[in-house]
Amino acid sequence: MLKPELIKIFISVCETKSFTATSQAMSLQKSSISSAIQKIEEAVGVQLLQRTTRKVTITHDGKQFYERCKTLLSELDEIESMFKKGGNISGRIRVDMAVPIAVNAVIPNLPEFLSLHPDIEVELSSTDRKVDLTAEGFDFVVRSGAMGDSALTAKKIGTYQIVNCASPSYLKKYGEPKDIKDLKKHIQVHYSQSLGGTASGFEFYDGNRYVMQKTRHRLMVNSTLSYMAACVAGLGIAQIPLTEVVKNHLKTGQLKEVLKKYKSEPMDLYFLYPDGKLLSKRARAFMDWMEGYLKNYLDQ
Repeated sequence: MLKPELIKIFISVCETKSFTATSQAMSLQKSSISSAIQKIEEAVGVQLLQRTTRKVTITHDGKQFYERCKTLLSELDEIESMFKKGGNISGRIRVDMAVPIAVNAVIPNLPEFLSLHPDIEVELSSTDRKVDLTAEGFDFVVRSGAMGDSALTAKKIGTYQIVNCASPSYLKKYGEPKDIKDLKKHIQVHYSQSLGGTASGFEFYDGNRYVMQKTRHRLMVNSTLSYMAACVAGLGIAQIPLTEVVKNHLKTGQLKEVLKKYKSEPMDLYFLYPDGKLLSKRARAFMDWMEGYLKNYLDQ
């Protein structure tokens, strides 16, 4: 069984890329650092670091092991502080969310949270793809749309209204659709988390239920940021969450709302974390702090 002291040495070597720097930082002999790394590699049965006289390089297996070690130490810190009353929360929080949410709602306000919790380190990933929370070491992620993974616990934050948009340049070229039947003459920008899939089409409420109207497309993207940029660039009609950024585009004339009678189903926004996992104090604190700003982001 690997001792926490060995894991701390391994993490330090990975982060400093130096046995010498680690020995100085941890007040240990350089030979002790080498011995610790050797013990770890023998225990796990793979090479984690490639060493030369000039540099230390982390192997692919080493990178995966490093991430799990960081998570493990954070959890050990959490266990030690579980029953301590008061005091500062500390450690690493790793989260993932779409780029627009990170850029417009979280990062501009993040100095406040870090000021409140000076011993917290945040790792913020910005993607739209489906991530493996456990394998990639995420405490939680922020996602929108239908939640199909039963292995995850979902906490609803709020709801996006969806607006049908097109740019002036697109409407000048193709004309403005007035009815669903007009979509046969139009092009839609399609969004999919995984490229190569079947295009979804144009969603609207037909009076009884939400249905999907098949449409032509010449561009499919897997990024919410690219999706809106493509619409602004005149590459097609898009069904976009009505955020403050989109409202500004509509106000300035960069985008125009079309087919107002044919609304897409509103889209819920959630915090997701592994089912059955007890969130750490630091992750819970970050989630609670984020929730207020995300609700405001949705309501603007």
